[in-house]
Amino acid sequence: MALFKTSFFIAPLFFILFSCSEPTNMLQPLNPSQPILAFGDSLTFGYGADTNQSYPAQLSKLINRRVINAGVNGELSGEGLLRLEKLLDRYKPQLLLLCHGANDLLQKADLEKMADNLKKMIKMAQDRDIQVLLIAVPNTSLLLTPLKQYQQVATQMNIVVENDLLADLLAQPELHSDLIHPNHLGYQKIAETIAQLLKKQGAIE
Repeated sequence: MALFKTSFFIAPLFFILFSCSEPTNMLQPLNPSQPILAFGDSLTFGYGADTNQSYPAQLSKLINRRVINAGVNGELSGEGLLRLEKLLDRYKPQLLLLCHGANDLLQKADLEKMADNLKKMIKMAQDRDIQVLLIAVPNTSLLLTPLKQYQQVATQMNIVVENDLLADLLAQPELHSDLIHPNHLGYQKIAETIAQLLKKQGAIE
């Protein structure tokens, strides 16, 4: 099951940008020899584009590091929670790029439970000394505002969050493959934004 299971109108010009207030250098420099794990649902998998055009694949080329694509189409956050531990132990990444919860939103699941699942995933990584960057999913309203739960989770778990990226992308129809999923240009924008954020945070040069 792919992420896109509902339909709603996207307003191309009207969305509210959320500013996050994390310190400038919350991420430690990354070791080029250790992988990065991109974990999530179809937005991570790259639904709507070729495999080599997913955001993890494009990010890997941009930053010259191995980025493992661990996205599963249609996955709920509770399913992701059950899947993550084995991947962390198998790949031993130095950074977890976590973009999850969109299907919970689309299926009108309990968003507080979704937030709790995210916190458990983050703690699972932190217990292994793995840094985490959280990527927020926007609400399905016309304004595409970032869900408050992502900033709350990031604040509680003391991690970096990118609140605006997906809201910004979904407000630009030329970056879509459908109403929800990016096309290859959209995934390129995700990769470029994450690469810039990693540089700003001091994780890469």
